[in-house]
Order: sequence, then structure tokens, then C-alpha cells
Amino acid sequence: MTTQPLSQKEIEDRLRELPGWSVEDGRLVRSYRLPDHFAATALVVHVAQIQQELNHHSDLTLGYDSVGLAVRTHSADALTEKDFDLAERVEAAAPGHGAD
Repeated sequence: MTTQPLSQKEIEDRLRELPGWSVEDGRLVRSYRLPDHFAATALVVHVAQIQQELNHHSDLTLGYDSVGLAVRTHSADALTEKDFDLAERVEAAAPGHGAD
């Protein structure tokens, strides 16, 4: 998995594959709404597991019934494939927790 910065076109192309995700302040971001606090907490734990597997970590925000993620590859000081790979894994896991 490369840590080379993605071009603006590559970022736009990858974003089309990830509905709900956007780029804000140079970070790939997404918020999820969940049925309740327990579901939100379970999603955070699942995301933490994915991050450990990928050795790539986002900023996670846990609310009562919400989870927010923001990620950027610090070593590249830019968005890379690693960020989008993490987003894809989280996007695949989120529905299992009732996220929308």
C-alpha cells in the first residue's frame, strides 16, 4: 500500500466510490448516525480493530448515537491510498452496526 500523496483527480475518483465521505481541511471525513449509544460504541470498537489490522489510524469521535472519522496519512502530509483503504473497510463494516 503506497504512502504517496494522491492527485486531486485520484481523490475525486476515489470519493465517487465512497458515498457520504468528503474531504475537509485535507482529511477524509465521514459521520455515521446509529440507533443508540451501544451501537455507536460497538462501531468504534470495530473501527479500532480495522485500524489495528491496517496499522493506520483515524481520529474517532463517539457521540450518543453517532461516530465521526477523520483520517490523513501524517507521514505523507496528504491523502493516500491508505486513507481510502481504511474508509472502504469502515464503510463495509458500518451497516452491520445499523449505521446510516
